[in-house]
Amino acid sequence: MVPLASFMCMAQTSFASLRYTEGTLPYLWVMLSLFVGIASGFLLVARDEYPEATFWTACALVVVFPFDPLIALMAMSALLARRASRTVTVRSVAVAAAVALYAQLRDALNPPDASLWHLIFARPHTGGNTGVPIEMLTGRTPVVVTAILAALIETAIAALVGLHIRSRAVLRAANAKADAAASQAQNLRLDLDNQQLADAIAAEAHDTLAHSLSLIALNASALQAESEKLANDGTDAGDVRRQASSIVEQSRRIRRQAAGALDEAHSIIDMLRHPEQAHLQLAPSDDTALTRESLESLMADARLAGMRLNTWIDIQQLSALDEHIGKIAYRTIQEGLTNARRHAPGAPVSLEVGAAPADGVHIHVSNPVPDARGARGPRAEAAADAAQGDTARRHAGAGLAGIGARARSVGGQCAYGPDDRGMFHVDVRLPWRPAPGEPGGPARPGVAR
Repeated sequence: MVPLASFMCMAQTSFASLRYTEGTLPYLWVMLSLFVGIASGFLLVARDEYPEATFWTACALVVVFPFDPLIALMAMSALLARRASRTVTVRSVAVAAAVALYAQLRDALNPPDASLWHLIFARPHTGGNTGVPIEMLTGRTPVVVTAILAALIETAIAALVGLHIRSRAVLRAANAKADAAASQAQNLRLDLDNQQLADAIAAEAHDTLAHSLSLIALNASALQAESEKLANDGTDAGDVRRQASSIVEQSRRIRRQAAGALDEAHSIIDMLRHPEQAHLQLAPSDDTALTRESLESLMADARLAGMRLNTWIDIQQLSALDEHIGKIAYRTIQEGLTNARRHAPGAPVSLEVGAAPADGVHIHVSNPVPDARGARGPRAEAAADAAQGDTARRHAGAGLAGIGARARSVGGQCAYGPDDRGMFHVDVRLPWRPAPGEPGGPARPGVAR
C-alpha cells in the first residue's frame, strides 16, 4: 500500500508539472509536491493506531497537492475497517467521494499534455515523450464524465473493502467470543459433573455407612444391655448361659456388620481415588435395587438388630421397573429405617411399600418421635446414647434431604416430618419407569424395537 500510494501521487504530480514553465513559482510548487508525494505513502503506516487522523491528513494532502486520490481512499478503507460508528462511516465516505471527485476533475480539466486522463484517451504514439503532439480520440466531455464515474466507482470499491474487512474482524471477534463461551461452558459442565459425582459419592457413603454403622450401634447397645443384665441379675446358671449365648450372637453380628462397613468404606475410598470408575461403582446393582430379596434382607437386618418393625408390602412386577428408580426406592427404605434407628431407638417402626406400574412406587416409614430421657427403658436409653451423640444431632436430616433431592430428580415427591400425634413420617412417591426392553421403556442396546 505504501509504494502504490506514493507512486500514484508522484505520477499525477508529474503530469501536472507539464503545464508549468521551469523556474516559475508554480513549477517549484509542483516540485515540492513531488518530494512530498514520495513520503506521503508512509502516512498509511499510522492507520492502525490513528485511523481518523490518517484519513483526514490524506484528504488534506490530496486537496492541497496535485495528488491522485488513491491514498485518501486507502485511508478511508482503513478507517471503515476500524470504526463501526454509522456517523463515522457516512461522513468518511462522503468526504472521500468529494476528495476523489475533486482530484480526478482537477486532472481531467488540465490541458491534454498535463492530464493523465487525456493521455488515456489519446491516440497511440502521440503526446508524452513520443515527440508527436497529443491527438485526442474524443472530446473533453467524455474525459470528464469518465473521471467522475471513476471517482465514484473507486470510492464505492474502497468503502466496500473497508466494510468487508470490518465484517471479517467482527466475525473473528464473534467466533473468538463464542469459542471462549464454549470453553467456559465446557469448564462449567466439567465442574458440574465433578460436583454431581462428589454429591453422588457422598450420598452413597451416607446410605451405606450410615446404615451399617447404625446397625453396629444398635447391636452394641443391645450387647451392653445384655452385659449389664448379666452382671446385675444373672444368678441362675440357665439364665447365665442364655444371656451369654445372646451376647455371643450379638458380638458375631457386630463383627459381621463392622466387616461390611469396612468393605463399604474401602469402596468409597476406591471411588475417591479412581473417580473415572466411580460412575460404574455408583450404577445400580443387584444389592442396591428394589427386589423382594433386597427388601427382605433390609427388614431382616433391622429385626435382628432389635427393631420392632411392622410392614405392609404390596409390590408387583419389580423386574419391569427401571433399575435407577429401583435404586432410589431401595435407598429410601434403607434411609428411612436408618433414620428411625438413629433418632428413635427402641420405638416401633411401620414400613409400607407399594409398587405397581399403574400407581408408581410409594414408600412410607413412620415411627413415634422419641420421648424425653427417662420415659424409655434401660435398653432404649443405652441405644439412644450410642445412636444419638452430638455428631448425629448435628447431621440430623442430611440423609432425608438427599433422598428428597433424588426423588425430585426423577420427577417424584418426598415429604418428611412429625405430625400432631407425635409420629415422624417419611413419605416418598416415585414414578414408574419401565426398564429397558420392557413395554413402554427404552430399547435395550443392540435390540431393534
